[in-house]
Amino acid sequence: MRDLTLLPKAHLHLHFTGSMRVATLADLAQRHRIRLPHVLLDADPLRVPAGERGWFRFQRLYDAARACVRSEADMRRIVAEAAADDAAEGSGRLEIQVDPTSYAPFVGGITPALEIVLDEARAAQEATGVEVGVVVAASRMRHPLEARTLARLAARYAGDGPGEVVGFGLSNDERRGSTAEFGRAFAIARRAGLRAVPHGGELLGPAHVDEVLDHLHPDRLGHGVRSAEDPRVLERVVERDVALEVCPASNVSLGVYASDGDVPLRTLVAAGARVALGADDPLLFGSRLVEQYRVARDVHGFTDDELAALARSSVLASTASPGARARLLAGVDAWLAAPDPNGAAG
Repeated sequence: MRDLTLLPKAHLHLHFTGSMRVATLADLAQRHRIRLPHVLLDADPLRVPAGERGWFRFQRLYDAARACVRSEADMRRIVAEAAADDAAEGSGRLEIQVDPTSYAPFVGGITPALEIVLDEARAAQEATGVEVGVVVAASRMRHPLEARTLARLAARYAGDGPGEVVGFGLSNDERRGSTAEFGRAFAIARRAGLRAVPHGGELLGPAHVDEVLDHLHPDRLGHGVRSAEDPRVLERVVERDVALEVCPASNVSLGVYASDGDVPLRTLVAAGARVALGADDPLLFGSRLVEQYRVARDVHGFTDDELAALARSSVLASTASPGARARLLAGVDAWLAAPDPNGAAG
């Protein structure tokens, strides 16, 4: 079988704090004299039951990790290491998602917090060769007015160049807030040319996907796997060419599906959906980008031709520059054209 770390790909669903290496979290906790739950440091994948109790545990652990990020140096380290880890896994395009309000108290406000991430994204791109774009994300747990504030901030830094804001998202518990009330924030982002990349259709079913399509008009949908439960909704996703950022490890860890084999990856692809695999929060879920491709191969039986198609899909769904896009797509073709070390057909 061909080496999946050599398969060029784009990584479109990765959260800032959740991208941290376990060793980095341990170091930051020690430096800032913060005691962490052991489960954050044991490198075992988090597994919680479906429902609000499971989400509460996940969110509590995520907040504990985020509390260890307390300086500009900490923030820069996370971005630099995320890009380096992606480079090691064959990713040529990373679009990392951040809510700057979480780090603002330590660096003087939401504007400096975002500028630090953008500046380090440019430096990381130069150091690793991985193009790094930034997605600013609002939280469903906060008032929609805050989302509008973040959308205006994102719009100020919108662009297609290195380390610029490329998209606007909406994350956190899908069961909270009214989707429609965040529509004005996404309208602000769209006017600035930003991609709309909200979460939806993971914790809640296909009806929630309908809501997001109707009110937020996404270009990509974070997760969206539950659309597979309703052929009509999945058809809407395909007709609108909304890319799905599918994160199998996340789905299983959060109890959405009992096992990797239950994630409806085959159903989504067979329906013609544009799928981009992502790692979501490797710190908590215990696996990075390449592992998601291994699941597609080992659990779902994807051939190398099909894995190459997933990689192409991720590149085409990204906001990569024309040059990077052409280079990555050519690299996918070259990966597939290379002889299989085991002599198997693609």
